[in-house]
Amino acid sequence: MTLELLINSIVRQTTILIAQLATSGGTRAPLAQIADQVFLDLVRELERQGVSRRVSADMFGLGLRTYQRKIQRLGESRTDRGRSLWEVVLDHIRAHAIVSRADILVRFASDDEAQLRGVLHDLSENRLIFSSGTGPGTVYRAASDEELGALRQMRTPEGLDELIWTLIYQMGPLSMDDLAGQSVLDRAELEAAITRLSNSGCVESTEENGKVVYRSSTLVIPLGSPVGWEAAVFDHFKALVNTITTRLGEDRTSASLADRVGGSTYSLDVWEEHPLAEEVYGTLARLRSQLSEQRAKVEEYNAEHGIPENYTRVVHYAGQCLIMEGVAHDEAT
Repeated sequence: MTLELLINSIVRQTTILIAQLATSGGTRAPLAQIADQVFLDLVRELERQGVSRRVSADMFGLGLRTYQRKIQRLGESRTDRGRSLWEVVLDHIRAHAIVSRADILVRFASDDEAQLRGVLHDLSENRLIFSSGTGPGTVYRAASDEELGALRQMRTPEGLDELIWTLIYQMGPLSMDDLAGQSVLDRAELEAAITRLSNSGCVESTEENGKVVYRSSTLVIPLGSPVGWEAAVFDHFKALVNTITTRLGEDRTSASLADRVGGSTYSLDVWEEHPLAEEVYGTLARLRSQLSEQRAKVEEYNAEHGIPENYTRVVHYAGQCLIMEGVAHDEAT
């Protein structure tokens, strides 16, 4: 029961983060398929950890046959086996000058209608198709190559390079196919970003098992930079997740481990006239200064002596937030 409560609480906090990201800066990011994607990602991770499908089904509270049908339904189109519903719907629309929603529902009658509507919405949100009309009379057409090219030129790459750089640094070495699987970018956008990162020296490419892979030995997002906040958010969140999962996988009774892997949270209550308020507020700035100095020393030594094939990457993360408490704040909200 304790573990279930912990998982539910973490999921709740994660949904809050996703909702904030999806609406940040006045944007409205498409979320049509996120629940299905979370399910499939959980399934794959459980399988990667050696959990059988029968046990996984029981963990989800499903019968094995129902569980397998759900995986199949979400993973591929039931009308066109072996291909994702997203892919076959897009190909179907591309094969026609104009196609109505009614025609699409008939064509993919074996697929779940709610999921099909979600796919159409997602394709529209990503501007791969255009729609006109309402209800059953809605018609769709695929964006032409010229329109897709124009839309790509309209997009600003601000923050994109930093986020891909972070993915490579945290999860590399990664091939182009690996990166494509981590993002919703088309190949041209991804290749352009990799070219920029390679030319600037942020990432380097090598060949492994006949495939080109990309890696990075360093990642720096300047403090206060107007771009790259998405990369900073992912980097911080990934560090937090890595720390927790590493700690869970170790012997938590080990005394020596506590000083090398883990995290601590401290909450301090201060107010405007408090004599230690400024000292408390300045904690994050002091930690940043100390860690930046330490990183510079390590990088200088590594540049002079080189990095061996086997090494340990030590990840520090630090966060600080201010939560306004009290009667006046409660009344204002």
